[in-house]
Amino acid sequence: MRGRFFNLCSALIKNGMKILSLLLAVSIIAFVLVTLSPIDPVQQYILGLGTAISQEQREEIEEYWGVGEPPVECYINWLTNVLRGDLGVSSLYRRPVADIIGERFLSSLALMVSSWLLSGIIGFSIGCLMGMRHGRFLDRFLKKVCYILSSVPTFWLGLVLLLVFSVWLGWFPIGFSSPIGVLSGDVTFGQRLYHLVLPAFTLSLMSFPNIALHTRQKLVEVLESDYVLFARARGEGNWDILRRHGIRNILMPAVTLQFTSFAELFGGSVMAENVFSYPGLGSAVAAAGLNSDVPLLLGITLFSTLFVCVGNMVADLLYAAIDPRVREAVE
Repeated sequence: MRGRFFNLCSALIKNGMKILSLLLAVSIIAFVLVTLSPIDPVQQYILGLGTAISQEQREEIEEYWGVGEPPVECYINWLTNVLRGDLGVSSLYRRPVADIIGERFLSSLALMVSSWLLSGIIGFSIGCLMGMRHGRFLDRFLKKVCYILSSVPTFWLGLVLLLVFSVWLGWFPIGFSSPIGVLSGDVTFGQRLYHLVLPAFTLSLMSFPNIALHTRQKLVEVLESDYVLFARARGEGNWDILRRHGIRNILMPAVTLQFTSFAELFGGSVMAENVFSYPGLGSAVAAAGLNSDVPLLLGITLFSTLFVCVGNMVADLLYAAIDPRVREAVE
């Protein structure tokens, strides 16, 4: 027991060091790209004020933001503030970046977790169904559907679903995370879930085809193995073979793809949230990029990187819990 605890702590420390080094690299790259951007953040901030300012006021704003200072010095100052827990103030929303990320992340988390679970359940189920019906009509039909969905852009699919289910049929609201004109404190859980269904389903359609196709291929390999042939000789049926031999061997690759889809989900949420006007991190980072809100853009970049890294670390821990061979190698 003590040895397992020591190995777990060692693995957490190693993953923590990797995450810190990756965050540092991402912060440097993001800061360089923002510095090289042709958009003037000060001018965008002044335009956002909606009023004319004097030259002296502009110079005070530039001095406050460190315009004209060496990029290395600006990065060190920004990184020092980040290590202190200060991500800066958003020039677009006029609020601390940490507060905006905290509020928007709850909405994005609900969207990403819902779509993540849907993509995993739907993808794994369809993959098992295609594998058990390998070479038949249902397998060929579902495989073509997966290929088509894999090549369709998220924003286009979201627009089509929005047009069909919201505009034509009227089954779901056109957008937003709550009814228009209702205070956030008065919105019920059912109303939030009702507004979440269509964006979450749209985002899940982006990830489940890869899981389904990969699960199908792994299951076909399992069904063609010698021990499955021996199981058939003993009189076991198809679903008994799937339950006893198939799921155990195809679960690990499915979990791997499921957790590696974190980055894809966050990237897809940017498109989905803008199509459905959903107030999450995706719409916030798009607005920050268009309005050159440097503090908010850098803050969301760091937070999204941390989110993906933590998801991958959780996947590594689940591997050891699911597969005894991985657990023995770690120990």
